[in-house]
Amino acid sequence: MTQTNLANATLFDLKTGLSKEEKTKQRHLSDMTKMFYDTKALQEEMEAGHDALVYEYYDLDLPKTDGDIQYGTSIVYPGTVGDEYYMTKGHYHEVLETGEVYFCISGEGYLLMENPEGEWEIEKFVPGRAVHVPPRYAHRSINTGKEPLVTFFAFRADAGHDYGTIEAKGFRKLVVERDGKPEIIDNPKWQK
Repeated sequence: MTQTNLANATLFDLKTGLSKEEKTKQRHLSDMTKMFYDTKALQEEMEAGHDALVYEYYDLDLPKTDGDIQYGTSIVYPGTVGDEYYMTKGHYHEVLETGEVYFCISGEGYLLMENPEGEWEIEKFVPGRAVHVPPRYAHRSINTGKEPLVTFFAFRADAGHDYGTIEAKGFRKLVVERDGKPEIIDNPKWQK
């Protein structure tokens, strides 16, 4: 019997979502200039020298071919720009007919989803909850808690990411803090 090394394995910390074996991609406020609706509050943060780490995630060096699965964790840190919670940029998949699964390891927040036809959904993240993103839906993780929001994700490896559509148009809905609680509002800057 011969052994082949076909599997790639990664060890993730179950509290932080980070791995000592892999390096994350990081997104700071300066990387998110087109994402937050309160551009004045964002500009004030930047002028004050606060280029906070908003989130980080893994883009593992796995095969990106049909039939393979990409996976990793994302960690969204607590904070706000104005009254809008820290979040991921959000994306569609380049292969639009791609679904994705997120599993919340720790923290709390939401997964905001919308499709090109205008339908949208939002699902709560709490530890132990898995959320399915249907094919054709853009998605964004939002941290509404006081601790990092850590999720594990998996999707078809050849799906790619389309961040440009979200950068240009935004999401139709936003999650903001009102009276100490999350509230869903229409995005005043959403572009049709």
